[in-house]
Amino acid sequence: MEPAAEKREAEQEELQQQHDEPAVPSADDDEAEAEENERRNRELKAGFHPLRRRFVLWYTRRTPGARSQSYEDNIKKIVDFSTVESFWVCYCHLTRPVSLPSPTDLHLFKEGIRPLWEDPANRSGGKWIIRFKKTVSGRFWEDLVLVLVGDQLDYSDDVCGVVLSVRFNEDILSVWNRNASDHQAVMTLRDSIKRHLKLPHSYLMEYKPHDASLRDNSSYRNRWLRG
Repeated sequence: MEPAAEKREAEQEELQQQHDEPAVPSADDDEAEAEENERRNRELKAGFHPLRRRFVLWYTRRTPGARSQSYEDNIKKIVDFSTVESFWVCYCHLTRPVSLPSPTDLHLFKEGIRPLWEDPANRSGGKWIIRFKKTVSGRFWEDLVLVLVGDQLDYSDDVCGVVLSVRFNEDILSVWNRNASDHQAVMTLRDSIKRHLKLPHSYLMEYKPHDASLRDNSSYRNRWLRG
């Protein structure tokens, strides 16, 4: 075998070995998992039904004509929850989408992830976007929230959170994920969203990476149409 061919073969074997080796959890990952296990055990002992993760609900309201603020300054934390019981206490007191003023955003994200493109968990990812008539958006938003909180989406570890964007003529739901370059995860997530929401075939889903949003400073322009 020629030296160049031997070198290529050796490099391929090395890459394959690296691919086959399981990822080694970091100390931070182990500590976070231990804290989550401890949290769930406490809640179980207290008679609650712990969720797999703790979630945080955020609210954004931009007043038309008011002095401009940065997007980050406009985001307000409403509440966090980690059990079925605390989720329903929170959800039952939320204003329904049909009664929210435009423009308003509700963000439901896993604890530790802020609903910002620049957040470390989001910056390499993107979001699936679905547009709804205002008369039906509330039902689909509720279904999406229950799917997220119940950890039912495929590639759920790759999901960061969901957003309801109330606008003048329509409402927009989006599902944020961590890795826009993982084509299989992105497309499987799309199919999982369609399946769980029982989305009619007439609805289109569009995907946009967050780095594209950072470039054009827009959440919803210049999408990647995926069907």
